[in-house]
Amino acid sequence: MTDVLDLQSVTVRRGATTILDGLMFRVAEGERWVVLGRNGAGKTSLLQVCSGRMHPTSGTAHLLGERLGGVDVFELRPRIGLSSEALADRIPSGETVLDVVLTASYGYTGRWREQYEEQDEDRARRLLEAFDVAALASRYFGTLSEGERKRVQIARALMSDPELLLLDEPAAGLDLGGREELVAALAELARDPRSPVIVLVTHHVEEIPPGFTHLLLLKDGRAHAAGPVEEVLTADNLSSTFGLPLAVQHGGGRWAARALPAALAGARPSR
Repeated sequence: MTDVLDLQSVTVRRGATTILDGLMFRVAEGERWVVLGRNGAGKTSLLQVCSGRMHPTSGTAHLLGERLGGVDVFELRPRIGLSSEALADRIPSGETVLDVVLTASYGYTGRWREQYEEQDEDRARRLLEAFDVAALASRYFGTLSEGERKRVQIARALMSDPELLLLDEPAAGLDLGGREELVAALAELARDPRSPVIVLVTHHVEEIPPGFTHLLLLKDGRAHAAGPVEEVLTADNLSSTFGLPLAVQHGGGRWAARALPAALAGARPSR
């Protein structure tokens, strides 16, 4: 298999803070990865490197066969679809949903004077339909619910027909119904052999969609464990990653985790 991502000893520092620490991470064609870890583990920074929006302080990062630092990132970025809250914050609230998706063709956030062909508009509408938000095409982005915004963002990330799709906490802020709808949509996307390689960042094992094949557990900027989901997502691995005794359950293609009663009892403040 060809490596879509190949990070070798990647370290990212900001001042005296080390965010990623000698990280090794390889993703091959056809794989669907989940990245799990505590707040501050380096998950978002990892996606920033993988999207070509952040350069490592040291180490090497090859994205789609190109070495970051030795390639024009403005030519590389259209080949990588990214959905993140930071990117969503740059979308004008008065932009129509259709234009939010269309402008991804040129890597813009906000339509100006650029012209789009009929086939571009057709593709944008098909993507909105795939995520069940086609009826919102003429609505303004700023009027959408959180769940609607998330689905529109993923449709936008797919607009340029990317070779790599990066999703940074797509279910964050959603209620139970919105989360389940999104997980179902991502499961369908993951099962489609025409879909790009996917890397999904989340805090919660319950948000892992069926069809995702591999898991990276990040701890303190390092790869704590990585490999096929069924091998990596164990109670021992998850407990040591989150620093709390946890039980892991798997059924119906979905995962769940909960703290063991003894751990919860130990966490209660004394009176």
